[in-house]
Amino acid sequence: MIINDLDKFVSYCKRIQPQTQEDIKKFFEGVIFFPYDKELLLQAYLFLNLKKFFPSCSELLLFEKSPIADYTDLGKCDFVYLTNRGNLFLIETKFIDTEATGATERKRRNKHRNKVFEQVITLKGRFSEYWHIKPEQLECGVFTTDPEVDWRGNGVNVITKSVTIEHLEEWRKNYQINN
Repeated sequence: MIINDLDKFVSYCKRIQPQTQEDIKKFFEGVIFFPYDKELLLQAYLFLNLKKFFPSCSELLLFEKSPIADYTDLGKCDFVYLTNRGNLFLIETKFIDTEATGATERKRRNKHRNKVFEQVITLKGRFSEYWHIKPEQLECGVFTTDPEVDWRGNGVNVITKSVTIEHLEEWRKNYQINN
């Protein structure tokens, strides 16, 4: 049996992130009830509502880990999923404060919008190069709290999705275990 580079990567992921999907779900449910970090709450929301936003994703391979051995200086990917088509789907998340006003906040928002796309595109290149995975086997997504980014992925082949801060907070307040 010939093991391709994608299969090698999947095996690598199962070694460095051995938690089951159920363990990860319990972790994220804990985040909902003790939301000390807005970015982590956004990630919990995405994980627990994944099919609504990225329906082709089937199995979480990595969460907040470097895709390139332990070289975190080369970047960590928020989520790496295996898709139902046998590809990898890289997702970067970014909590963008859309409620703050003023010139400084507008500048900060724009910086965050640009950075999240830059991150996922850079990671795609590093994945492809390091793991010898064909670029067409690597899909990219961005998930934020800013609907302004929804159109930005069109020209760079990145699927963009968002949830408003209000909806995120409402969901957190109403979330029930086993829902």
